[in-house]
Amino acid sequence: MIVQATCHGKDNRAMMDACRSSEGLARGVASVGAEITEYDIREMHDAGVRGVRFNFVKRLVDATPHEVFLSIAEKIKPFGWHIVVYFEAQDLADLVPFLEKLPTILVIDHMGRPDVSKGIDHPDFQRFIKLMDNNDNIWSKVTCPERLSLKGPPYDDVVPFCAEIVDRFPDRVLWGTDWPHPNMKSHMPDDGALVDFIPRIARTPEQQQKLLVDNPMRLYWPQSPSGPD
Repeated sequence: MIVQATCHGKDNRAMMDACRSSEGLARGVASVGAEITEYDIREMHDAGVRGVRFNFVKRLVDATPHEVFLSIAEKIKPFGWHIVVYFEAQDLADLVPFLEKLPTILVIDHMGRPDVSKGIDHPDFQRFIKLMDNNDNIWSKVTCPERLSLKGPPYDDVVPFCAEIVDRFPDRVLWGTDWPHPNMKSHMPDDGALVDFIPRIARTPEQQQKLLVDNPMRLYWPQSPSGPD
């Protein structure tokens, strides 16, 4: 189980407590600020945190200089952590040079939120595929069809996008329900229907094994460093 905090401070503490109480069965992704110290990172690492989240969705956050994010990335790198990056498709072109500077594994939320009305051959989605083609450290979550779909359940219009990423990059994809579905305004998705989405995008047993077991184990439960001595 992956527990993700959404802001720095008290919520990270709650997430850390949840990870500790799991006795190693849960991992966390934290949102942190520039003031984060090696001591803070080590404490979170011992609790079970294995990554940080950078949000570039302009309607959700204020602009933060890229230098701040690069500084955080350098601080977490010795601990073997990864970075979850959230952005929208129309902003990817401007973000590519920055993303390619980050020194850790990157996990892109929801395939960079493609506009599914444009189809998988549109330059916007092909730009995302090219980013993954050119950078072996970039992974993708094939998640949240409920946020991307224009048609609603069973999210037929999102299937080709997720399936394309799984087919091309089977060793660098992750899945999740995004429960409890924060900020959803169109509908509250049925988590069972989201589980039923899996065999439509990972169509072989081998792909499903990687998506659901092997890849998250490599990312969240590696033989990772404990940080600087």
